[in-house]
Amino acid sequence: MGDRIRGWAHFLTLLTLISVGTTGCTEDPSNRAAIEVDAPTALADQAVHLRITGLTPGEEVTVNSQTVDGQGKQWHGQATFRADAHGLIALDTARPNAGTYQSPDGMGLFWSMTPQTGDPEGTSFFPPASPQHTYDVTLTAAAHGHQLASRTLTREWFGAGVTSRKLTLAAHKVSGELFLPAPGTPRHPAVLVFGGSEGGNSQAPVAALLASHGYPALALGYFGLPGLPDALENIPLEYFTTAARLLAAQPGVDPNHVLAMGYSRGSEAALLLADDYPDLIHGAVVYSPSAQVNGGFPNYGTTAWTKDGKPIAQGLDAAGNHYPHQALVFPNAGHGVGTYPYLAAGTRAVHPVTGREIDLGGSRAGNAAAQEAGWPKVLTLLASL
Repeated sequence: MGDRIRGWAHFLTLLTLISVGTTGCTEDPSNRAAIEVDAPTALADQAVHLRITGLTPGEEVTVNSQTVDGQGKQWHGQATFRADAHGLIALDTARPNAGTYQSPDGMGLFWSMTPQTGDPEGTSFFPPASPQHTYDVTLTAAAHGHQLASRTLTREWFGAGVTSRKLTLAAHKVSGELFLPAPGTPRHPAVLVFGGSEGGNSQAPVAALLASHGYPALALGYFGLPGLPDALENIPLEYFTTAARLLAAQPGVDPNHVLAMGYSRGSEAALLLADDYPDLIHGAVVYSPSAQVNGGFPNYGTTAWTKDGKPIAQGLDAAGNHYPHQALVFPNAGHGVGTYPYLAAGTRAVHPVTGREIDLGGSRAGNAAAQEAGWPKVLTLLASL
């Protein structure tokens, strides 16, 4: 799919906090409100189930979310609810009366956050510079000028025991980062992950989450990094196969199930790899894919991909494809249709290569819904192999 594929659980913890200063509201010492959460520490792609209890029936309560992204930018979400007859607000099912999202959504306070400054449609939450880093989301509930409860949740990209290792051109003939599940994890399918025309290595958080779910993953850069081409031009498919063979040789990898995951322009390489090297790449997951091989970028008059030193110019035609495949189409989503869910993202961006603002289409809510529905499909596919 672009440049750049929740059930109420029992509560594991219950915490009541009365604090001052987080939202500027005064505390209410008589209050017995609490923010309940099933997973105070969870992977960044994992939904959490939140309830606010101990409220006065019918009371109007404003719930805020706050965090800071990897670039130091502050983000804020908000929703106003009315407590039910039991003095409860269950965020999975409660419809906000006002706020940064409109429909019942237990993770709405996460993906609908807006930046403290700047246009929400032109700004996206940046994960930490290293996937080993976590980020905290602080939730507060307030009513009538009083803060009722506060809770801080930790969001992670690394599951228990996951390790990472930088790969260099000098030592490994590829530039990227390898993420492996905890030692002793049974053999699983593996994923070679790469982005599109933004260059660099944008998909490291995706690879980290895949490894956290048990699937070894290699986040690969193929241009825009030291020692690599400056632009998406004349990129040899053999470079990707070198990375795929390295990935297939890792402990815990089922070498008979190595997939390529490409976003936007990277979808072309993923599909070409699966088509031209079926003994090495056994399938592809593509976000905002192209139906054909396009020219180089930013100069479309050049060649993007080569094989055996020769330019590739052909359609990516699925006619006659006898392998199982599935297309997921989300009408209200745009180029930001993938990958994992629950991070705030706008619908416009300044392209890091051209410096020009581009309209990515769709809506923030549409993209969020697509990510929430599509990412589990990817994990289910991997689990079925």
